[in-house]
Amino acid sequence: MLKTLLLRSSLCFSRRTNFSSFPRKFPYPFTRFPSLSCPFSSVSPPPIHARNCKVFAMAERTSTSTSHSHKHSNRLATEHSPYLLQHAHNPVDWYPWGEEAFAEARKRDVPIFLSIGYSTCHWCHVMEVESFENEEVAKLLNDWFVSIKVDREERPDVDKVYMTYVQALYGGGGWPLSVFLSPDLKPLMGGTYFPPEDKYGRPGFKTILRKVKDAWDNKKDMLVKSGAFAIEQLSEALSASAGSNQLPDGLSQNALHLCAEQLSKSYDSRFGGFGSAPKFPRPVEIQLMLYQSKILEESGKHGEAKESLKMVFFSLQCMARGGMHDHVGGGFHRYSVDECWHVPHFEKMLYDQGQLANVYLDAFSISRDVLYSFISRDILDYLRRDMIGSKGEIFSAEDADSAEFEGATRKKEGAFYIWTSEEIDGILGEHASLFKEHYYIKPSGNCDLSSMSDPHNEFKGNNVLIERNDSSALASKFGMSIQEYLDILGECKRKLFDVRAKRPRPHLDDKVIVSWNGLAISSFARASKILKGEPQGTNFNFPVVGCDPKEYMEVAEKAANFIRRHLYNEQTRRLQHSFRNGPSKAPGFLDDYAFLISGLLDLYEFGGSTDWLVWATELQDMQDELFLDREGGAYFNTPGEDPSVLLRVKEDHDGAEPSGNSVSAINLVRLSSMISGSKSDHYRQNAEHLLAVFESRLKEMAMAVPLMCCAAGMLTVPSRKQVVLVGHKHSVEFENMLATAHAAYDPNKTVIHIDPTNSTEMEFWEANNDKVALMARNSFAADKVVALVCQNFSCSPPVSIPKSLEDLLSKNSPSNSDA
Repeated sequence: MLKTLLLRSSLCFSRRTNFSSFPRKFPYPFTRFPSLSCPFSSVSPPPIHARNCKVFAMAERTSTSTSHSHKHSNRLATEHSPYLLQHAHNPVDWYPWGEEAFAEARKRDVPIFLSIGYSTCHWCHVMEVESFENEEVAKLLNDWFVSIKVDREERPDVDKVYMTYVQALYGGGGWPLSVFLSPDLKPLMGGTYFPPEDKYGRPGFKTILRKVKDAWDNKKDMLVKSGAFAIEQLSEALSASAGSNQLPDGLSQNALHLCAEQLSKSYDSRFGGFGSAPKFPRPVEIQLMLYQSKILEESGKHGEAKESLKMVFFSLQCMARGGMHDHVGGGFHRYSVDECWHVPHFEKMLYDQGQLANVYLDAFSISRDVLYSFISRDILDYLRRDMIGSKGEIFSAEDADSAEFEGATRKKEGAFYIWTSEEIDGILGEHASLFKEHYYIKPSGNCDLSSMSDPHNEFKGNNVLIERNDSSALASKFGMSIQEYLDILGECKRKLFDVRAKRPRPHLDDKVIVSWNGLAISSFARASKILKGEPQGTNFNFPVVGCDPKEYMEVAEKAANFIRRHLYNEQTRRLQHSFRNGPSKAPGFLDDYAFLISGLLDLYEFGGSTDWLVWATELQDMQDELFLDREGGAYFNTPGEDPSVLLRVKEDHDGAEPSGNSVSAINLVRLSSMISGSKSDHYRQNAEHLLAVFESRLKEMAMAVPLMCCAAGMLTVPSRKQVVLVGHKHSVEFENMLATAHAAYDPNKTVIHIDPTNSTEMEFWEANNDKVALMARNSFAADKVVALVCQNFSCSPPVSIPKSLEDLLSKNSPSNSDA
């Protein structure tokens, strides 16, 4: 039964919950604990894949005391995680995840209450204020349970076990995740957010604690058996193995088509995006549609290709115009609560910024429209300004909540980002009317575009900036040129930024996560060359800085160097998962290896040293050693070395973040195109075997795995295009040729650059691809950079002018000559 439920919920972390049957003032679903005869309510945040901790109501919370004297302190006070430290002075006697807590539960023979969240989670804050700071609730927890706090970003392996359990049984989930465990860590029952008191005919957290206590005292055997059975069933369901070593012929193309078709049916032609409110910027969907458009174009289906691009471009434009985009400070918030991308959940996550910057870069590569390059810069400049540490490390997130003013005793969601009409008048003076018309600012507040934008009038009198009118039309209305109009808007945003900077800032989670840094490294590296395609003389307006794109490569390399110095062991060649005041206890997980390898491949291909490529291959070897199921195919999410983590999962769902297996499949395809011989064959065979594990998903639920569909398509391309650049690096000529090599959108292309006078590079290529080394020796000219385009076992004649390379790459295959 559990296996059936698991498959039904598809482990996608993307199930959307229908709130229509619940009271408007309490728009959350309920679940039941199957192990008890009495139903319990679990107030679940919305779609799990969004890491979401808030729906439409935006509760306030009490600020954390800034005093150094605390009434209570617990074991979390010595931890490094910002989330755990937020709970270090609760009256609850919290333990971190570990043997001390497990031993205490065994000694006392009591259940464990496991609470999982993260530091920028809105509803985690709410439950803390309502329950974990409550002395009565704390006494119940301390007397009857051993209470454990886990930061899901620090221990995604632990979170995955119990989120999978809750989702499989109840069809949904979210954070905070609240699960009751036996002392041997088997799940007994669980849910998400619980209010402290009974409401709407459903029991509150205190009632639940009493019921669980009673069940443990009187039905312990049944509970323990149920938990053990649940883990057995989950383990069986999640231990997928391939029936063969490769996908059936034609399945890759069918999966791409099916996924694009399913996404197209969910497309919102009025407001852009795929699906209904709440709306999430799921970049893997954009990646799938762009890749499918490329395939359609190359096969002569120009009309279908154009339709796919139209959906993507309109969606990206609507997202950029909406309130989910921080027009004043840059970057994107987590998601929009309404269908028109207006009122967001205000938290900002690094994994969103990295992926969104990349899809806007792709859109610019295809369209050459600077709108998309501006938004890419907007995101990257936000990260440079607000999210990067002194050693180049990139931080994780910014909270949704903040104090409305210094000294305020309460925090509110969005307080840092919203404006009154009067504030705009006072700050912008003569340009206030222009700015207010451009961003739909009204004295009564502007969160009125949808019934879902602000159902409880919590933003009454306040405005979330959104662009609803065409800039050219408004410029004409105000009697000025479009550039003058945009310049005024930029200066207005700069003034607002300066004022906003004096407000109490949202909490910064300065934890450094390897996987998320990998996503950001990729976008910074790619921007360093793709943005060279912007027209000369392009004007930039605040918050875009308008720097030389090569500065983005420096950011990428510093971030990668930080990880290598602080989160990588040169002797064992293993990664640690995260860093804050030192490396975390958690090892690197599949996503850490896969996402970082992807970022390193981009670092190399977009102009970095072969040292990055060497490290990528070393990490791939270690990833295979730690995570690869050599018999059954694909990668597990954990090394399987921690006995307290009860499940090893082969993750496939591409949600708010892509799955480690999808990214790994693409990494393997890319590596097999760079490296030759038996190692290339090994990479390709592992990719084929990996995809075969998920054959049924690709056949039946392609929309759940869009990036994996792309990986399957890339693997079956008859011959991947290779661009080989030969010449002295660190020259203008080399930079221009490399920028040309990357100018056009083509995921089925590998760029290799080599300087024959560099002995380290030549040694690498002689050892890993002697054909590239030979090509470099034969084509080298001291006074120029030479490019060759190879495909189908043949190469073009060498060219040394960017326009000639551009012409070669615009063809489906290069002119043939012997290599």
